[in-house]
Amino acid sequence: MLTHDTIGRIRTEAARIIVGQEEPLTLLLIALLSGGHVLIEGVPGTAKTLMAKTLATLAQLEFKRVQFTPDLMPSDVVGTQVFELGTGNFRLRQGPIFTNVLLGDEINRAPAKTQSALLEAMEERQVTIEGQRLALPEPFFVLATQNPIEYEGTYPLPEAQLDRFLFKVLVEYAPQEVEIEVLRRYHRGFDAHHLERIELQRLVTPEVIAECRAEIAQVEVDEGILKYITDIAQASRKSLDLLLGGSPRASIGLLLAAKTWAAMQDRAFVVPDDVKYLARPVYRHRIILRPEAEIEGLTADTAMARVLAKVEVPR
Repeated sequence: MLTHDTIGRIRTEAARIIVGQEEPLTLLLIALLSGGHVLIEGVPGTAKTLMAKTLATLAQLEFKRVQFTPDLMPSDVVGTQVFELGTGNFRLRQGPIFTNVLLGDEINRAPAKTQSALLEAMEERQVTIEGQRLALPEPFFVLATQNPIEYEGTYPLPEAQLDRFLFKVLVEYAPQEVEIEVLRRYHRGFDAHHLERIELQRLVTPEVIAECRAEIAQVEVDEGILKYITDIAQASRKSLDLLLGGSPRASIGLLLAAKTWAAMQDRAFVVPDDVKYLARPVYRHRIILRPEAEIEGLTADTAMARVLAKVEVPR
């Protein structure tokens, strides 16, 4: 499969830059090929920005970064109309959202009005400026980061916006041996601020991504798998651990991601293990735990593990 071969080449080349974050990088690749967006949660210094830049470089995609702050305005993200004295006309000044890969750094530091500026872009792949609808480049991929530790001066993302993200990816500290390898690379002259010096092979183009997506669309999904996906959604809504279960958009996202993961595994059909593997990153930001479940020490992932354990796996 083209998708399997493409991902293999990207992983090999990305290993020259990224050390010890194989699963987060894999989930980013799945989201990119599925047409979804990713919310990345991790403490500073765990290579979140580096992963986004590396992926954009390897896929020959335009990359832009926005640092979300409390004073950031929607026009700072999407753009605005600027009056030119010389011509007497208004000219559109495009914001950083007009790109292929947009990294929204610390998205929860911006107020709700600015966060909501991303909603239309993420769902409709377009923005509206002064009543004018403008299409965004294709592919359009949003990576938003947030710090799980600091809550002072932040604005929690509303459920409606969280639901627009295909995955919530957790980036944790790497094991000591991996951190030693990172230090070893910096000792030898590696500099994350100058990826161009490493001369990465640009293995993919937007056209190849489109071809991969067309191939993924042909992946077969048995009726039993469709029922399994909806059974998981139903079980999450009935779970005694949860105030809020998964939305229909969660089921759609899980289906599309499972098809992509199957193609990446060089398969033309989805199996239950594909669904089980991706259920946690698809659901962990969409469900809300009951207070008593939190007191019990449950997390979103452990709550979803309980849900999955109760759902019958199709043969």
